[in-house]
Amino acid sequence: MDRRNFLRLSSTAGALYAASGIAGLPARAATTHIDSGWRTFELATEINVADSGAHARIWIPIPDAHNTSYQRAATTTWQIGGGGSAQLMHAPGSNVQMLAAQWPDAGPSRTVSVTSTFQIRNRQVDLTQPPSADAPPESRAVLERYLQPTALLPTDGIVKQTAERIIRGRRGDIEKARAIYNWVVLNTCRTASTRGCGIGDVRYMLTANDLNGKCADINSLFVALARASGIPARDAYGIRVADSQLGYQSLGASGDVTGAQHCRAEFYAAGYGWVPVDPADVRKVMLQESPGNLPLGDPKVHAARVMLFGAWEMNWVAYNHGHDVALPGTQHGAVPFLMYPNGESSDGRFDSLDPKTFSYRLKARQLTT
Repeated sequence: MDRRNFLRLSSTAGALYAASGIAGLPARAATTHIDSGWRTFELATEINVADSGAHARIWIPIPDAHNTSYQRAATTTWQIGGGGSAQLMHAPGSNVQMLAAQWPDAGPSRTVSVTSTFQIRNRQVDLTQPPSADAPPESRAVLERYLQPTALLPTDGIVKQTAERIIRGRRGDIEKARAIYNWVVLNTCRTASTRGCGIGDVRYMLTANDLNGKCADINSLFVALARASGIPARDAYGIRVADSQLGYQSLGASGDVTGAQHCRAEFYAAGYGWVPVDPADVRKVMLQESPGNLPLGDPKVHAARVMLFGAWEMNWVAYNHGHDVALPGTQHGAVPFLMYPNGESSDGRFDSLDPKTFSYRLKARQLTT
């Protein structure tokens, strides 16, 4: 994937912009170097169990170790203190991988340090081209899995009814998915007060007509509506690890990335493979890019909206696609997804969205270009 191909954006009139001068993006993007190849990063997680209860367990999401066209070579090492033990595990019945650590007794120095290294590069599926027989295939079993409802992503009732209204008259999965994407962009709103990334309770959002939230809400809405339309779709849970090279201050994070978790989405189209989308980041640009509260017609928003149907800037690393994740050995129920460190002790489950009380910190740094 070369630099020009990734950054090609269509204008209002449908013309294509080259990376050497991207109309509509912040001025900085036209002069900043855009990496076109693989970059190597390190993500370090430091956890100190602050809870005083015994039988503490921690589950830490780690970068997906399956090589793809945009992420590869993920390896994870760890050190544990305070008499604990740790091992790489998968959630039962899924491919959600994590480091699971535990300590049988309470103590003052229950710590775990996790270091992951991985390579990432920018990703685009060129939807201006006709479908190709050479597109990456996917198994029927995987496609069926990503058509199924989950606890927070139902595909019947109001979700099905809403999807049918959105795709009425549309032909083909690309056209239907684009209609759903545009509907989500137009009808949702990013809410700064939402804790973490939200939880993605799609039936509640539609029933209450409360289409506000953050990435796990907005992108899960896209996923559920796509599945209800017969289009395989999935969330992608991960974390930002570098500043945006496209000039968007709101779409990057580096150094201390403790609160930089971000959920994205994909749908599958025959002849194209898995197609990246991110309607939630369009809404983030609207809310947070200077001077704030930008309208949909703003050039920055337009450029993001065009790019994020078919492309991801890979200053972000993927953890997993899991929903209703059963944490191995937990004394409590499943979590909606695994994107933050989770933990519990004999005193109960820790608040994964309160890193100061839970006591964890994540740092990211680029190792090579």
